[in-house]
Amino acid sequence: MPDSASPQQTPILTLTLNPALDMASSVPVMVPDEKLRCSEPQLDPGGGGLNVSRAVHALGGESLALVALGGLTGDRLAVLIRREGVMFLGITGPGETRQSLTVNEASTGRQYRFMLPGPVWHQEDQARVFTLLRAAGKPGGFAVISGSQPPGVPMDFPARLAAAMAGMRVVLDTSGAALTQAVDHPIPDLEVLRMDGEEAEALAARPLATRAATADFAQSLVLRGVAKKVIIARGADGSVLADARQRLFARAPRVQVNSKVGAGDSFVGGYVLALARGQTEAEALAQGTAAAAAAVMSAATELCRAEDVARLLPEAAVSPV
Repeated sequence: MPDSASPQQTPILTLTLNPALDMASSVPVMVPDEKLRCSEPQLDPGGGGLNVSRAVHALGGESLALVALGGLTGDRLAVLIRREGVMFLGITGPGETRQSLTVNEASTGRQYRFMLPGPVWHQEDQARVFTLLRAAGKPGGFAVISGSQPPGVPMDFPARLAAAMAGMRVVLDTSGAALTQAVDHPIPDLEVLRMDGEEAEALAARPLATRAATADFAQSLVLRGVAKKVIIARGADGSVLADARQRLFARAPRVQVNSKVGAGDSFVGGYVLALARGQTEAEALAQGTAAAAAAVMSAATELCRAEDVARLLPEAAVSPV
C-alpha cells in the first residue's frame, strides 16, 4: 500500500485469482430454444477479492487489489477497474480471464447467473503469486482471500496463500472444497472465516434454524482452532459472529431485493474497513450487514453505495446471542 494511505486506516490487501468480466442484462421472459433479445448489457469488474476492494472504495476506504489478468478480456477488465478508481496491481494470469453473465427475467423478477470457469493455473503461475504476496504484504494489515479458487490449484491453496502473507490478519471467504479443507485442516492464525448459512449447515450436517444454533456452530469452530472469528450469514435474517469470548448477531435491514450479486463481498468490504479504521467488532459487524443490504438493493452487478449504507446502518442493530 502506498505511503499516501490514510494513517487512520490499517492497510487492506485483497487477492483475486479468478476474476470475471461481469455482464448483466435482462429479458422479458426466459424461453428455451428461442432467441432472446436482451437489454443493453452492463459491464462491471467482478470476482470475490476485487468486489471487496470495490466495496471498500465505495465506502471511502483504500485497499490494494491484486488481480490476475489474462488475454483481451483481462485488458478490458483492467480498464473497468481503473474507471472505478480502485487501486490494483495486475498479476499475469494464464489464458483468458473468464466472463460471467447475469440475466434478470423481467416478468418474474427471477435472476439467472451463468459462471464460466477460469483458466487452469499451473505450478509456475502459482509461484508468481506467492512471490508477489511476500513483497506486497504489510504486517499488521488485513488480507482478504475471497471468491472461487482457479482450476488447477490444490485444495489447500488458501493455506499456502495465507502462509505467504505472514504477519497479516487473513480473512477467508470461500466455498466448496476449499471451505471444507479450511475447516478440516485449520489454517494457522486465520483471523476470520466467513461462510453462508447453507454452507454452515452442510459442514454441521444438521439444520441451524435459530440464531443460537448458528452461534453455537460458529463458536465451536473457533474453539477447534479453525479461526479466531467465524462469521455465518443467515440470509435476510442477518449475520452471526463468534469468537472465543462473545457471540454477536446483526439484524439485516429490510430492503427490496433487486440483485443478490456481490452481497457477501460487500459485507466483507464493510466489515474489514470498519476494523481497519479501529472500530469494534460490533460496529464492524453492523457496517458489513448494512453494506450487504445496500448491495442487494442495487441493480445487476453493482455493489453497495455509501449513502445507502449510512442510511441502513442504524437498522443493522447488533445484540448478543
